[in-house]
Amino acid sequence: MKKTLTIVLLLALISCNKKEVLNPADTIYFGGDIITMEGNDAQYAEAIAVKEGKIIFVGTKTEAEKFHGDKTEMKDLEGKTMLPGFIDPHSHFMSSLAMGSQANCQPAPAGEGNSVAGIIKALQKIKVDKNIPAGETIFGYGYDDNAMPNGVLLNRDDLDKAFPNNPVIVIHVSMHGVVLNSKAMEKFHINSDTKTVEGGIIVRKPGTNEPYGLIMEMSYLPIFAAMPKPSEEEQLAQLKEGQMLYAAAGVTTAQEGATHMAEVSVLERGAKENKLFIDVISYPLFTEMDTLFKVHPPKDFGKYNNHFKLGGIKITVDGSPQGRTAYFTKPYLTDGPGGEKNWHGEPSFNQNIANQLLKRIYDAGLQSTFHANGDAAIDMCIKAHEYASAGNPTKDRRTTIIHAQFIRKDQLDKFFEYKLIPSFYTEHTYFFADTHIKLRGFEQASFISPMKTAISKGLRPTNHTDFNVVPIDQMFVIWSAVNRISRNGVVIGAEERISPYQALQAITTNVAYQYFEENSKGSLKVGKLADLVILDKNPLKIEPMKLKDIKVVETFKQGKSIYKK
Repeated sequence: MKKTLTIVLLLALISCNKKEVLNPADTIYFGGDIITMEGNDAQYAEAIAVKEGKIIFVGTKTEAEKFHGDKTEMKDLEGKTMLPGFIDPHSHFMSSLAMGSQANCQPAPAGEGNSVAGIIKALQKIKVDKNIPAGETIFGYGYDDNAMPNGVLLNRDDLDKAFPNNPVIVIHVSMHGVVLNSKAMEKFHINSDTKTVEGGIIVRKPGTNEPYGLIMEMSYLPIFAAMPKPSEEEQLAQLKEGQMLYAAAGVTTAQEGATHMAEVSVLERGAKENKLFIDVISYPLFTEMDTLFKVHPPKDFGKYNNHFKLGGIKITVDGSPQGRTAYFTKPYLTDGPGGEKNWHGEPSFNQNIANQLLKRIYDAGLQSTFHANGDAAIDMCIKAHEYASAGNPTKDRRTTIIHAQFIRKDQLDKFFEYKLIPSFYTEHTYFFADTHIKLRGFEQASFISPMKTAISKGLRPTNHTDFNVVPIDQMFVIWSAVNRISRNGVVIGAEERISPYQALQAITTNVAYQYFEENSKGSLKVGKLADLVILDKNPLKIEPMKLKDIKVVETFKQGKSIYKK
């Protein structure tokens, strides 16, 4: 009896001395470099604690252990590096769904599309691999006319010879145009009588009015709208595969940067059916506003529903510099894509239309993203903002100019004054630098995506992939911003190189700000979402040229592992 009483008293005493954990974490991470991304200089923590998808502690390991409950998982990083999950400033998420059924026609190193023969080979392979029968359309993506040798371009005759019984659609690398064969042209009712609309490009066969394959910009939009697309059920089934491409790159928030109404419906249904496990932010095209607002009035924007959010409206002002459809104040050094002389490129529409489009968006209280590459197109964005802002151009609207590649220094000053956000594209210094030098000259090409100058002027630029124009690879994004080296090993704008930490800000904290999500994402801070990525090496402690070789080890969305290498 005495023995039993003694044991009971001892157990009671031990129980009293053991501190009860009032707020036990689900997981505590420690044992590696944990970069918080708080502030403009690198700050490290020894540990972070996560509970129910949110960060509940950031600090020392000793303090973190106060959150160690009976069911807490202690996760040793084993010397690896943890960061907040990467946020995609601009890409085309829906394009990721179809990549498995399209031919990769990109030039090296992404593909073999440096020649007509290489493109035909890729298209023939997808025809065999997917068992595409006669009469069905064959798709390719990533065609870059500027990467073709000796100016020998892909045309309808090449495609007709190789594929006499199939419509063929090869999407231009800019995603602003296509090359079609004769059967595809018949499908879209394109012939010698088809007029080139304002802001459009139709390349004609020399000496005739016959379309020769390449169709771009405003002339391409009706083709895009009429293109055969997977059914909604097929797209829903592809959502996982598409999201995994982003998760494998450490991306926990993706953008669908030019959404059509049917794609909004797919994403909305995917959210309702719990098929989304990363956040997807959609910016429907301006052409969709009338239809869109009947289903989703402005009050529906800006809030997540099961990982899906309507962010705002996208306005496309010009084309791509590599496609010679970007709009400049000074002419290109070469002829236009259709042989045009003294070619400046063309805007998608005139200034008055740009003004009215943006005014409608601002009056609805919505965010807008512009697509603008050439400096004349950027001038149009600034003028539209001045008009639409109704005397209050400095209001915090976070209007974002996607690409803004050939921005001038005086325009950067206006961006700062008006609180406009440039979302740059430094991967062009690698993938398209040689083309830009040929088309615009070395001096102007060296100032593309001027990250350092923008930061020095007080701006918070972001940096994107425009996937699937180039692969979704955040380590390559960082590498290109830090090194600015072309395919041929030439440094393109050394004075615009930035530090690895600034390059990380452009895909974390700065993007959270771009999306009005700085209170929930972008850094490791108590109260924010546990969107995390683990890398095999620390980007701040590695040789700059080796940044692109860093691998994503694991990606977490709200504390849940969604990708593991």
